[in-house]
Amino acid sequence: MKNRKRTCRRALAFLMALVFLLPLGPAAVIPVSAKVTQEEIDALKSNANQLSQQKKELQSQLKQVQAEKADARQQKNLIEKQMNVIQSEIDNIADQIAKYQGLIGQKEQELAETEEKERAQYELFCQRIRAMEEEGEISYWSILFSSSDFSDLLDNFMMIEEIIDYDNSIMESLLALQEQIEAEKAELEQAKAGEEAAKKEQEAARQELKSQQAEVDKLIGQISAKEDELEAAEAALRKAADAANAEIKRKEKELAAQIAAVVSESGFMWPLTGYNTLSSLFGSRTHPVTGRPNNHTGIDIPAPGGTKILAAKSGVVITSTYNNSYGNYVVVSHSDGTSTLYAHMSRRNASEGQTVKQGATIGYVGTTGSSTGNHLHFEVRVNGNRVDPVNYFKDMTLYARSGGVTKKLNH
Repeated sequence: MKNRKRTCRRALAFLMALVFLLPLGPAAVIPVSAKVTQEEIDALKSNANQLSQQKKELQSQLKQVQAEKADARQQKNLIEKQMNVIQSEIDNIADQIAKYQGLIGQKEQELAETEEKERAQYELFCQRIRAMEEEGEISYWSILFSSSDFSDLLDNFMMIEEIIDYDNSIMESLLALQEQIEAEKAELEQAKAGEEAAKKEQEAARQELKSQQAEVDKLIGQISAKEDELEAAEAALRKAADAANAEIKRKEKELAAQIAAVVSESGFMWPLTGYNTLSSLFGSRTHPVTGRPNNHTGIDIPAPGGTKILAAKSGVVITSTYNNSYGNYVVVSHSDGTSTLYAHMSRRNASEGQTVKQGATIGYVGTTGSSTGNHLHFEVRVNGNRVDPVNYFKDMTLYARSGGVTKKLNH
């Protein structure tokens, strides 16, 4: 066996010399078709650049506001808008990483296939050498000199030429496969490097988001301590809420046909799994930001930031946006004349015009807008009029916390 391997190596070296001395035909090329392309990744990077530009513009506005010593609430709103853009950057990079992983998987498969072809070609070459060895390794010159006459010499020469051409074709294919392996290894390393760079960029964006959240928390403290601009703030919040209401009514009319086509469930699903204690009930209360008495249009359900918010019923998303009152909020309209609103999200996970099923994740708990702590502000409307959401959860055990005391609700 060892002698055969040495024979294969000697023959390979000999034929490589022949390949460089004799004319060669075109090298065999193995076509490569990839489902994931670099163009797709480049398109995501282009989108990421646009998000980066949006973030810079918001940062410029924020610096201007800070230079003018504007109120903390305006700074908070600008930072939250910037945080939305950073979150979009993180999501974009996650898509890039997924594409890179798909590309790496394909390149690894292509490389394995090419290496298998090289192994098979090398085995074919060794079989050829073993055949020559078993036949006595007669040299080409011996064959020529053994010719009995000129005609026999020509016949032998043509036979030798055919043998050399066959051996050359094996060598050319083997060399082409080796070149392709090197190229595919380089492409694989490039894809892995791209993935690693994307992961580092994503981690940097996450750290930036964390830093921005810390700034928001600081500003919340400043807002809570301010008393001199409460009247103006309250008016601004009412104006933002009124604008949201007008937009909800307009969208319900615009999407009426789509809403009617989605069959809504008879009952509502609780939007926060595992959290059933309310910090604020429907009706009269003291506003947590302005400190003024006001009419609370829904219920507040505290939960950790990032907790999934679930659609209470199947329906159509008629609003998914941000304003100074509700922060990041989503409104889902249902075919039975009701609609549900979910406010102060850290991040929205539903788009306007999207059909959602009951229990679908439409966002995540946060403290954006007119809020001083992580919670979900949840509203139910019947034919456009707000009603107490608690009335739709008679069979559920709910609690209310006020002044540090928690009590079971009788509803």
